[in-house]
Amino acid sequence: MYVYTALFQLHLSSRSLKEKRGIVKSILARARNRFNVAAAEVDLQDKHGTAILAFVTVAEKGLQARRLLESLEAWLVDERPDVEVAAVEIEER
Repeated sequence: MYVYTALFQLHLSSRSLKEKRGIVKSILARARNRFNVAAAEVDLQDKHGTAILAFVTVAEKGLQARRLLESLEAWLVDERPDVEVAAVEIEER
């Protein structure tokens, strides 16, 4: 069994924390439903223009878990052109 995590640093077009919450909640919920991952905002909650999101998956094969998180990144880029993915770190835990 392999556990992989991904940390995404995002730049958002939000002008307030309320706007940011809406964008982040939407991304997290849709990622959970589409990719069956655990997801949370883990840092910079008080900054309206930036978010750090974490995603975690467990799989029988390491390559399968990594590909799922890479697919999630590609989906985010395609699905949310208003969100800039500044950095992504994918690691085996």
